[in-house]
Amino acid sequence: MSYQLAQLNIAKMRFPLESHKMADFVNNLDRINALADSSDGFVWRLQGDGNDATSLRPFEDDFTIVNMSVWENLENLKNYVYQSAHTDIFKRRAEWFEKVSEAMVVMWWIPTGHVPTVTESKERLEHLRLNGSSEFAFSFRETFPAPIEV
Repeated sequence: MSYQLAQLNIAKMRFPLESHKMADFVNNLDRINALADSSDGFVWRLQGDGNDATSLRPFEDDFTIVNMSVWENLENLKNYVYQSAHTDIFKRRAEWFEKVSEAMVVMWWIPTGHVPTVTESKERLEHLRLNGSSEFAFSFRETFPAPIEV
């Protein structure tokens, strides 16, 4: 069995999505999503109404938005996050999102072809928050390799 990397990241908006203070973020969504879609190792991303997941609110707080995707491996995801035009937007996150102390990003390995659910990703995030990084749920700070294929 082969594996791919699933990731969820959430962010708590400082302002309503429709606010002019969120305009630069919203106006860059299609460009940054297209960049992800065309990046090496990209497999899938969660979409709601439209081309992104901003219409989805799976957490109790309507100001928390989600992004979930699947990648062939950790290196491909890291390259997208830290070595592409995504980085410029990522560096500006304090303009649009609250700084929080709890984990907001979680990753885990899934069998190739599996499409993770929002419920599954919430469970992984909660596990990471309660237990720290493990093979079940981890962060960029402490990663784990894909399971050994047998």
